[in-house]
Amino acid sequence: MTEDAPKKPSPLAAIADVVSTPATPAALDAIDLRLLELLVQDARTSQRGLARELQMSPPAVGDRIARLERLGVIRGYRADIDWAALGFPMQVFLSVIAATDQAAIIRALHAIPEVEEVSVVTGSIDLLARLRVRDQAHLRTILLEGIWQIPGVSRTETLLSLAETPRKDFVNGLIAELRNERG
Repeated sequence: MTEDAPKKPSPLAAIADVVSTPATPAALDAIDLRLLELLVQDARTSQRGLARELQMSPPAVGDRIARLERLGVIRGYRADIDWAALGFPMQVFLSVIAATDQAAIIRALHAIPEVEEVSVVTGSIDLLARLRVRDQAHLRTILLEGIWQIPGVSRTETLLSLAETPRKDFVNGLIAELRNERG
């Protein structure tokens, strides 16, 4: 290759365009951490109920929630869906090796409704996607007509989840650890 020949872009070149930027850790006090614990337990709790629990006024709780939202600590409020009850009982993990532009592959994966999330990972694979499907026939259709048609997808490996464990109290465990660190 000569010095004047155009260089082929790296498959990772545009990845920054499609991944989220890590947030700077927010300065939180014990009240903020307790408020987060309460919201994780029940995000539908009223500000009045939160205020009673925190021994604060409802407007003061509202101000704290608004600040946590502005800081990006609270990113939203969601319903916890039982996908099996909606006819999507199979959880599938799909490892992807990309031959070309990973950003384009991530965008194409996100366009597939059954894809819950895509992570850029290190190691022998490039991307790990999590999907929800109805059954093996549904998975086959998604692979043949969707994922394997994405330009740049070099190879995939499909991992079927045989069972899911009950969700652990991850958030409150980490918040308790933060509280312990701060004394």
